[in-house]
Amino acid sequence: MVSYYASSSEPAQVRGKTVYIQYSNRHEIVNSKGPGDVPGNVLLVTIEGVEAGDVSIDVIHLVFSAFGFVHKIATFEKTAGFQALIQFTDAETASSARSALDGRSIPRQAFLFTFPPFILTLIINSHRDLNIKFQSNRSRDYTNPMLPVNQTAIDIALQPIGPDGKRKEPESNVLLALVENMQYAVTVDVLHTVFSAFGTVQKIAIFEKNGQTQALIQYPDVTVATAAKEALEGHCIYDGGYCKLHLTYSRHTDLNVKAFSDKSRDYTVLDPSLRATQVPAWQNAQAAPAYPGLQGQMPSWDPNQQEVTQSYLSAPSSFPPGQAVPGYSSPAVPPAGASPHAHMPPSSFSGASPPGMQPYYG
Repeated sequence: MVSYYASSSEPAQVRGKTVYIQYSNRHEIVNSKGPGDVPGNVLLVTIEGVEAGDVSIDVIHLVFSAFGFVHKIATFEKTAGFQALIQFTDAETASSARSALDGRSIPRQAFLFTFPPFILTLIINSHRDLNIKFQSNRSRDYTNPMLPVNQTAIDIALQPIGPDGKRKEPESNVLLALVENMQYAVTVDVLHTVFSAFGTVQKIAIFEKNGQTQALIQYPDVTVATAAKEALEGHCIYDGGYCKLHLTYSRHTDLNVKAFSDKSRDYTVLDPSLRATQVPAWQNAQAAPAYPGLQGQMPSWDPNQQEVTQSYLSAPSSFPPGQAVPGYSSPAVPPAGASPHAHMPPSSFSGASPPGMQPYYG
């Protein structure tokens, strides 16, 4: 069989899935007992109805320490739910804990707050010695106090506990938004419109992760981000339940994004398409010099220009109030309602001084 499929152009398949055939180092298949009946010192515990963070590793240690010394604990999440591997000194202690707790719920005395009953399902695991690399909120080795501590465990231990008994997530000025039921496109402009209702949005980044659209929205401070999170959590961008938002705090505090793209925007950086209108002619180094041939220099004094200069100086007394002086136009003023970054193009100044500065009489 091995030789046949090794030379075959078509691989072996079982129910449409390719399988690979090779020799085993076993000479006999032995399966006289189920995995739960084989004596062992490690228990596999499955806790029903548990979300991440509901049951801490300290609660698990408290419950199982009632039956003997717990050497190590490792927790993880699988399809079956929240699970933990618990290592005892010997198989007798593990069997005693299994007999007492299998099918039972965690005693309420183990919690500081009221929780629904968490049902335990216990079987004997084939492991004999768990490999714990560091102390954390997910793994613990009670036989090795010199084991390094994961920084995550310290951060979580310092998090305050809310009224529901769960640890509060650390607040941030950056929100992580998960968008569900996306029947309509969610663009940077759409998110900016939604989140700007609560304060100034500095940066936005949209990305795909695990087949789901997500976005990071940065505010100037935590207060604004908290207000937006509380107001928008669970709400939909469009009527009919479309584009539902789920918001959490991000560990980021300052996003590094491309300033202008389809998936990101930095509103603290000026749009390049507007920069040409940002520099008036009197500041633009590329503009034509007022005195050809003397760029970067003041013109030399010319007695023939003295009479012209004097006529400008005496002009205000020669015209009625309210009339413009010939040869000098009023400064360009942005129209009412224009944004602080909206400026007139350089060609519209016609030699006029910028707003807020005294006119220069040459």
